[in-house]
Amino acid sequence: MNEYVTIKEIAQAKGLKSTRSIRIEINKPESKYISREVKVNGGISYEILFSSLEPELQQKLRECETKSTAIVPLNYKPPTVTDKARLTANHRMNIVKAALEHRSKYPTIKEADAEFLDLYNSGLYLPKAYDFLGCISIGTLRRYIQAYKKTGNTESLIPQYKITKQGEYNGILDDNMKKVLLALLLHQNKFGYNTAIRLAKQVLIKKGYDEDALPSNITFKRFAEHFRKNHYAEWVLRREGMKAYHDKVEPYIERDISKIEVGDVLIADGHVLNFQVINPFTGKPTRATLVGFLDWKSTALVGYEIMMTENTQCIASALRNAILNLGIIPKVVYQDNGKAFKSKFFQNADFDEGIFNGVYANLGIHSVFAKPYNARAKVIERFFLDFQEEFEKLMPSYIGTSIENRPAWMNRNEKLHLQLHNQQTKGNIPTVQETIKYINAWLEYRNQKACPNNRSKRIQEVLNSVRKQDINKSALDYLMMKTESRTINKHGITFLGMHYRSDVILGLRDKVYVRYSLFDLSKVHVYSIKGEFLCVAHRVQKVHPMANVLGTVKDMEEYKQQYQKQQKLKSRLVKQIKKTFTKDELQVLEIEGVNVNEKIDIIESPVQKPKRERKQTPRERQMNVPMFNSNYEKYEWLMTNGTTNPEDRKWLANYIRSDEYINLYGDENDEENIY
Repeated sequence: MNEYVTIKEIAQAKGLKSTRSIRIEINKPESKYISREVKVNGGISYEILFSSLEPELQQKLRECETKSTAIVPLNYKPPTVTDKARLTANHRMNIVKAALEHRSKYPTIKEADAEFLDLYNSGLYLPKAYDFLGCISIGTLRRYIQAYKKTGNTESLIPQYKITKQGEYNGILDDNMKKVLLALLLHQNKFGYNTAIRLAKQVLIKKGYDEDALPSNITFKRFAEHFRKNHYAEWVLRREGMKAYHDKVEPYIERDISKIEVGDVLIADGHVLNFQVINPFTGKPTRATLVGFLDWKSTALVGYEIMMTENTQCIASALRNAILNLGIIPKVVYQDNGKAFKSKFFQNADFDEGIFNGVYANLGIHSVFAKPYNARAKVIERFFLDFQEEFEKLMPSYIGTSIENRPAWMNRNEKLHLQLHNQQTKGNIPTVQETIKYINAWLEYRNQKACPNNRSKRIQEVLNSVRKQDINKSALDYLMMKTESRTINKHGITFLGMHYRSDVILGLRDKVYVRYSLFDLSKVHVYSIKGEFLCVAHRVQKVHPMANVLGTVKDMEEYKQQYQKQQKLKSRLVKQIKKTFTKDELQVLEIEGVNVNEKIDIIESPVQKPKRERKQTPRERQMNVPMFNSNYEKYEWLMTNGTTNPEDRKWLANYIRSDEYINLYGDENDEENIY
């Protein structure tokens, strides 16, 4: 039979108290048993072939039914052999073969082994094995040789020391020490190694531990590093929170971009520009916000809008630009979470997701909001990183991403860098229109790069593969940015310091709304207060003050065109008035003739002298200030009665600079500049 029986079962069958005698018999060169080594928890044991046992012992084992029924026990698990253990066995094998070959040259084994040992330990013979194993003794050499002769293979020379399993830690720290140390290390206040170890020792001393008997700091630190390496998920979650776990530990879901086409999904997000631009509304430098829509398939920025103030309409205007540039209405708009978007860009704005859901629903777009605090979900963040490194840092008004990362010239006492900055930039801060030109030029450069989702094509080539739709541009005008109400004057509509005119609004003096886009300020769309579209007003082109004398042919032609247009408007209005003007005399009151010869009795009444009203002093006029319904009434009253206190003077100065004053009273100031 080819079954093996453990030496423990054989010792029980023989009635022996231990297996020592059986081991001695097995290790004899000419043993009567056929045996093999097996790995057990305590090290190495032996099993004997059932057929090599004495017949009476075989019968006894059959009767007791204690023989092994398997070549390998059911609960036997092969030991883990590391690469280092196999390399050790290979070097031991080289030593054994060299020693056996050396024995053949000497008459006695003792003399050969002694001579070989001196030669090996010198490091000159088998240098690689010596560097790896170091010096060995005569007993170690003979143990190698004996183990090799039993099996004749390298497996017998593999080290039999216990290997620590993954995550298992063997040290002198007891469970209480580990518990106290981990309570500090895993605290969300993020104690450092040294601080946690010092505090842990103080806690253990109070619990009764002897201070001198406590392990050293390096022992505690070794356990802490081992725990961090083998329990990193728990370490991050307990110390840094759920967001850090999502970012550092949790695996992300890979998206298959090949399943979508160009224009199917647009990703929207905002980015505060890291350089200053001139605010067209105030004329002062400011950090604007770029709201962009990125096509997911091609990774191209297909539409954006630059936002000066917290205006939610800017998002809709950026969407309009994206649709017009892309030539297709997207199926899905994937944007930042509504509440997060509000807190990041619209702190003081009335942001309502329902508004944008209505805009998207009208266009047949499905809106999807990203999960809060999940940077992995927003693909556009990578675009903004490239935008920051390749574009923003090249702008002359670059001011950095934060206080720590701002340019050197902005720090205190950096006079040299400030002087160099002023010499290089000369205080140049771009306008919004200049910034748009710069961004468009950079986008053309970026679109020539290889597309991340299709390395065989450029971004522009992937973008051009979109199947364009027939889009009605006028249907998207309601997505343009909208101003506050404006009053029409004789110059038309004043917006951003420019005049916009149209024949339709020539005779209007009512308030209107203006929709515009910073990409094209040559015209604006005019709407009534009720939302009715009135016209498209074009910007007025200024002409040369002396076009006929000092101007060019172009200046003369421009003046001629505007003058003829002015005369045509006047002639048209005169003709319209003549058509509607009536020649019939209107008699509202019936007056009867009076006979002059008829005597009229006149009763003379005493003449009363009118009472003279006492003029009020300036102080009395200020004390009797009436209630005003509008700002221009207050302005008229102050211009008539004067200002006698600093508050009124300050109010009057601010009102003169307001849009209402320019619209109502700016005609008199600008009359000399109008032909």
